[in-house]
Amino acid sequence: MAELDRRERIEEKLRRELEAIEIEVIDDSHLHAGHAGAREGGGHFRVRIVSRAFEGKNRVAAQRLVYGVLAEEMKSEIHALSIDARAPNAEDAKA
Repeated sequence: MAELDRRERIEEKLRRELEAIEIEVIDDSHLHAGHAGAREGGGHFRVRIVSRAFEGKNRVAAQRLVYGVLAEEMKSEIHALSIDARAPNAEDAKA
């Protein structure tokens, strides 16, 4: 079995740790070629995740959960992370 790439590893970890109902991880690293973080090996990612783990949490608390799950990756593999974290019952969860 082939090793998962960085985007796939991030997606799998979030899916597993936050029991994601829906998840999309987009690697935008190619848009930041030459940027300081890119030169040091860190990628730029966008995450859209729907999980019951975010129920009753505001936007900042939900984002902190995601950052907590990806704490190790934030040290080297992820330079920038844009997060759209929603509970499944949120009116705009499907947006």
